[in-house]
Amino acid sequence: MELAILGGTGDIGEGLAMRFASDTDHAITIGSRDAAKATERASAYEERLSDHGVETGINGTDNSSAAAGADVVILAIPPHHVGDTVEALTADDVLSDQLLISPAVGMNGDGDGLHYRPPSTGSVTEFVAERAPESVPVAGAFHNLAADRLADLEATLDVDTLVVADDPAVSERVVALTDDLAGVRPIPAGPLSNAAEVESLTPLLINIARYNEDMHDVGVSFT
Repeated sequence: MELAILGGTGDIGEGLAMRFASDTDHAITIGSRDAAKATERASAYEERLSDHGVETGINGTDNSSAAAGADVVILAIPPHHVGDTVEALTADDVLSDQLLISPAVGMNGDGDGLHYRPPSTGSVTEFVAERAPESVPVAGAFHNLAADRLADLEATLDVDTLVVADDPAVSERVVALTDDLAGVRPIPAGPLSNAAEVESLTPLLINIARYNEDMHDVGVSFT
């Protein structure tokens, strides 16, 4: 499978790129608004993977080119840029039937911590779905995963990630994709209208990590 991670030079993009490259045989391309930056970071990721005994290639290019050649596109884009990114991909006519997955969460902070701030649509995932072409399926996943822990290949994962999608078949595709990641259990959580509840867990987890020194990079596990 051809997997494009747009915003693959950022924290969550890096973590997902490292884990998918390490744990699966999918072809990984990271995208960025700056193709040269993406190429440079892709080479750095390859070197780190090689240091851990994983010999695989990661491509780097601009977001549009990465999405055009992909079966699955993960929008690891800051929430304030994700709408513009989807609209730009649509304008470039590169989106047809790729599966779009959004892990983005709208947040802002003050002296007490981070707080969930969704767009007017109710969630970032729904915001993406409103802007994507009708032929392009959209799902939400990976919202609550700690980026630093994902990127650390020496760290053992034992976490859950919630998956939302309006079409059960789309949810099943995301679950199957995520099942390939060692230590990450995908759990279907219903349609996109449930995305706000899923996304709102992220600032809570970050705040828990902030106030508890022994809970850095905390995740969730449902029992």
